[in-house]
Order: sequence, then structure tokens, then C-alpha cells
Amino acid sequence: MNRVLLMLAALLGAATPAHAWWEYGHETVATIAMASVKPQTRARIERLLARSDLLETPTCPARTIEQASVWADCVKNLKDRYSYAYNWHYQNIDVCRPFDLKANCPDGNCVARQIERDVRLLADRSQPTRVRVEALVFLVHFMGDLHQPLHAGDRHDRGGNDMKADYGFRPNSNLHSIWDGLLADRAISTPPGGPIGILSTVPVADRPAEAAGTVEDWSRESWRVAHDAYAALLGDACAPIPVTRPVLDNDRIVTLIPVLRHQVARGGLRLARLLDESLG
Repeated sequence: MNRVLLMLAALLGAATPAHAWWEYGHETVATIAMASVKPQTRARIERLLARSDLLETPTCPARTIEQASVWADCVKNLKDRYSYAYNWHYQNIDVCRPFDLKANCPDGNCVARQIERDVRLLADRSQPTRVRVEALVFLVHFMGDLHQPLHAGDRHDRGGNDMKADYGFRPNSNLHSIWDGLLADRAISTPPGGPIGILSTVPVADRPAEAAGTVEDWSRESWRVAHDAYAALLGDACAPIPVTRPVLDNDRIVTLIPVLRHQVARGGLRLARLLDESLG
């Protein structure tokens, strides 16, 4: 009986979506990009990833675009080796003040400036292959980060990690975790789900417009979505922190699902554009 119960628990665990933006969101953005790039670009991406052994991170493989999309988070476990890149994953710009990327990106240590740097390195054929492979895997990950709104704006609360909240009937979460995991999981899985499902909801004729703009434009846009994420939870994005833990109820969750799906689609289409420009 104990063996049967253990087997059932394992099967239930496998059937329950365990992904979050950390994995599910990043992989979805990357897969949309890979499906959207030109064939010549796709072939060059595959050739670079085939040399990912040059990164010398065997515990963090990057031989596929999906593995590459989470590599930059995986290498955090290597501690001192990549500790310099910790601040590259986000830019916490106050959603209650005017947008100012420069003031919130000291010495280029923020996600927007690192995206721009990676594009330059990837496009520079004079760089060693290892440098270009690392630029590629960082770029794929950081474009996912930029389109997770709580990596682009906050209220001086570590990207919403300190904004305690309940998600529907699930207590004891926070705003960052909701967007990173619970809401992301539900939104990306909502039919038509997955990368191709989300991409199919963007008409082909609209995709160039979705991919247009600069990294700073996209930063400002994600910062505005972060503002709206706080507003959805608090009513007023800049309201005082309530004494009781606010609840993101199902009615508001339903209105946020298309917002998050749109962010994922944008991230993938824009990443595809940058890859085409760098490698095409």
C-alpha cells in the first residue's frame, strides 16, 4: 500500500505544472523566438549552441534554446563564478515616479544595458566563439527577464518580493512570485497554450509592429505593466501598504492572463528580431 501511495504521489507531482517564469516563461519566450527567426539565423543559433561546452558549465547545459533560456539562472548556483551578473537580471525602477532608466542602471548593471551589450557581442564576428556563445545565452534569458514586469519596475520592495499577497485561495505568496509562477503558469497554459499557442494569437501582419522599438522602449513598457500589476493588487499602484495581506482574486486574475500572455509574445518576437539582426 505504501508503495502504491508513493507511486500515485509521484504521478500527481509529474502531472502538476511545476514551472514558473523561471523556467516556463523563459522557455516559452525562447521557443517563440526560435520559431520566428529566419532559417539562416536559426542555423547559426544552433551552431553556436553546439559549442556551448566552451562555457564549461556542465551542470548548466545550453545545447538547446530552451536550456539556454534558463542558463543564466542556473549558473547562479556556481556562486562566485558568476556573482558579478546578479544585478543584470532586473532594473527596479520606481513605478510611482517618472520612468528613468539611466538613474536605475548604475555602470550598465541592469537588464536593459546587458541586452544591448549582448547584441553587440553576438554581432561581432571577431569575438572568440566562447564570448559569442555566452552573449547568446545571456541575451535569450535577459529578454525573458525584461518582459516579466516585476523585473522592470517595483516599489523599492525587491521587485515585489516584499509585497506580501494571496493568490486566489492560495495564501502566503508575494507579488513577484505571483507573476513569476502562479499567474505565469496559468496564463501560459491557458488555451491556446504553450509557445506556439501564444504565437498563434498574434496575427502575422501584426508581428513586425510588436517587435519594433528599442530596448529602452520595451523597458518603459514593462515598467508600465509593473505599475498596473501593483494597481491590480492594491487598487491604486501607489497606495499605502495595507495592514492585512491583499488578495488577487479570480476576477482580477482573469483580466491579467491576457496581459501576461502578451508580454510573453512580445518577448519572443523581439528576441527573434534581435537575433536576426545579430546573426542574420
